Amino acid sequence: MMLTVVRQQILQRLPAQGESGRLFHGRGHCFPGYEDLLIDYYPPVVLVTLYRQRDDDWLRQLCCLLAELLPDLQAVWLQERFLVNAPGRLLSGRLPATVDAMENGLRFRLRLGDAQNVGFFPDMASGRAVVRERSGNRSVLNLFAYTCSFSVAAMAGGASRVVNLDMNRGALDLGRINHQLNSQDLRAVSFLPHELFRSQSRLRRLGPFDLIVCDPPATQGKSFTAERHWPKLVRRLPELLNPGGEVLACLSAPHLPPRFLDDLVLASAPSLAKIGSYTAGAAFPEHYPQRGLNLALFRLENKN
Repeated sequence: MMLTVVRQQILQRLPAQGESGRLFHGRGHCFPGYEDLLIDYYPPVVLVTLYRQRDDDWLRQLCCLLAELLPDLQAVWLQERFLVNAPGRLLSGRLPATVDAMENGLRFRLRLGDAQNVGFFPDMASGRAVVRERSGNRSVLNLFAYTCSFSVAAMAGGASRVVNLDMNRGALDLGRINHQLNSQDLRAVSFLPHELFRSQSRLRRLGPFDLIVCDPPATQGKSFTAERHWPKLVRRLPELLNPGGEVLACLSAPHLPPRFLDDLVLASAPSLAKIGSYTAGAAFPEHYPQRGLNLALFRLENKN
């Protein structure tokens, strides 16, 4: 039966009432023939992401399956990542005026159709949980903040203040909305539309911090490439931390070796000791775990 594997996965991964979640994760290469397919559920909307062309009959069958399994479904939105600029289009139903992701009681506004990335990364749920857990009464620096989901998590965890830095002013504007959606005090949150490597002196003045979140893109034109810029970034972290401060480093770069971050920190910032590691979790199965999302938590053991 066509889509049998997809059906089985969806039935296993239906989120709690009102919550968002990944229903199918084909990019982990655990389901032969579906390596191109992601399905995310943001009630009452499903986002289908394809990395190769599928014919109209296949898409119709997928929409029928989703309608059968998700009684509250109002729309299916398709993003075709194999096309230039990853355009999106409506497959079925009608989009609500706004679509939000709901995760552990927190709300995040999506931008369906406006950009290649919708403004929220569901595979980073474990990272947001770590930040929320470790932010109580702490000052947090959120680098490569994008739409500030880590900042929202930090404030929900009781952070005393959060500084968000990202070059994309529009993403930070959405981040401000995300805080407002969660009724969080914006007086404790800063939004800096700056390039990281030109902002070190300003960050030193704003710091030191108790927790730094580093979630850079795997590559972003000339502004960030993992091999060139991660070492530069890691060397600068200790001077921005309080003694005992922590760094959550997020790496999603399948072309890099599994120990890339560990070896880099050991060589470039030996005062940072690794105290934890995390993955995206069971909803994001990976045949090659080293190619999936890897999170590493470090603590500043001594400060020269």
